[in-house]
Amino acid sequence: MFDANDHMFSYIKEKNIAFIDLKFTNLFGGWHHLTLPAPRFDQRILEEGIGFDASSMVGFKALEAGDMVLIPDIQTGFVDPFFNYPTLSFICNIAEADTRKRFERDPRFIAQQSEDFLKSTGIATESKWGPEFEYYIFDRVDFRNDPFYTYFKIDSEESEWANYQGEGNQSGYQIAHHKGYHAIPPFDVLNNIRTETVQILESCGVPVKYHHHEVGSSGQVEIEVVLDTLTRMGDVTMLTKYVAKNVARKLGKTATFMPKPLYHEAGNGMHFHQHLFKNGQPLFYDKSGYGGLSQLALSYTAGILKHAPALTGLTNPSTNSFRRLVPGYEAPVSLFFSLANRSSAVRIPKYATNPMEKRVEFRPPDATCNPYLAMSAMLLAGIDGIQHNLDIRQEGFGPFDVNLFAKENGHVREKIASIPTSLENALECLNRDNDFLTRQSIFPSDLISTWIQEKMNKDFLEDRNRPTPYEFLLYFGI
Repeated sequence: MFDANDHMFSYIKEKNIAFIDLKFTNLFGGWHHLTLPAPRFDQRILEEGIGFDASSMVGFKALEAGDMVLIPDIQTGFVDPFFNYPTLSFICNIAEADTRKRFERDPRFIAQQSEDFLKSTGIATESKWGPEFEYYIFDRVDFRNDPFYTYFKIDSEESEWANYQGEGNQSGYQIAHHKGYHAIPPFDVLNNIRTETVQILESCGVPVKYHHHEVGSSGQVEIEVVLDTLTRMGDVTMLTKYVAKNVARKLGKTATFMPKPLYHEAGNGMHFHQHLFKNGQPLFYDKSGYGGLSQLALSYTAGILKHAPALTGLTNPSTNSFRRLVPGYEAPVSLFFSLANRSSAVRIPKYATNPMEKRVEFRPPDATCNPYLAMSAMLLAGIDGIQHNLDIRQEGFGPFDVNLFAKENGHVREKIASIPTSLENALECLNRDNDFLTRQSIFPSDLISTWIQEKMNKDFLEDRNRPTPYEFLLYFGI
């Protein structure tokens, strides 16, 4: 938003900005904020930052060395529409309190280092990214997790069960199960919510491609934004989730990006479209290549697929992720690439025929990831594929232009590897294969260790150790 401090301070004065809000991302992808009155915001804070206790952020700092500072990035400024008083928000970089040296576990720093490494290789000068934001909008959600009392309850105006219970729209305009893709009003009752979300995103400086209803017939929607550079798209991802959830709440509903909130409904992915440029020229296009892809793009894709089992430890870092990643529901569980085939882990969008738009789409990720870390890891995997001149066909990654779920294609399916089937498996793969992340110290090796330990102990084991209502259905009477 701002290229110069003088411009920013003038804007604060002219627009009568009352508060400055500083936002930052923790290691696991959560957003936090700190707010100060605008008169306290001065040049000193821009240079020296404002302190916070990093030991309160899991995976950041030990208790005895917890002081860190937030340094606003003025280019990320936007007026926050959800505050009662005029508030200008900035996304912050995290630095050491004593030296002001960038904190090596700051997700934004890792993203920026990944971009710098790409340039240093001479392969490309920038990468561009475009996540697809899939999420559900529900009317009410209630849940409880006690040793003696466990449940969740979801109400959705669009759902079949709401009409059965006499709680739906009772209009007769009911989206059939799994038939929500591009539904139109009056079937689509969430259009205005998405429109307001998009309008706010645009006002915050996020260009949006489009929005629409998704396959899930109980309130699943999607927003796609215009592709942008890696760190910027990390910022956009955090902002999009923030806006979507706050708009839903303002309008009396609730939004979730969790990968599989409902059994037997479509899951929420966050597919990442990606491509490379050198001095503004596209590197992924070759008219004569398969799907219009260049050899460089194919080697990049081979790197993604070769490291995909390890990548899932970062791109799908939740137990719920693997309730989505099962055959069916367009879930991309097979490690191959193809033109427009939605059962593949990497898809080449057939409609992207312009050289500037030619790209690949990595489909397994979901919104439980830290976007800065996930995109950095994908980029480093792709670079590894290019530097090792991987041949995607010799690696056994296709292309396969068939429906692998069709019975007659079972012989093809047997030849293709699959992504991990659990968070435990994904973390084990990440533990075995992380040299492509740590070799330039872009991902500190102790960060990988911390990530695996926290995710294994706090996510996988805690989930595994808890009985579920379905287990009572299966086993209570034995």
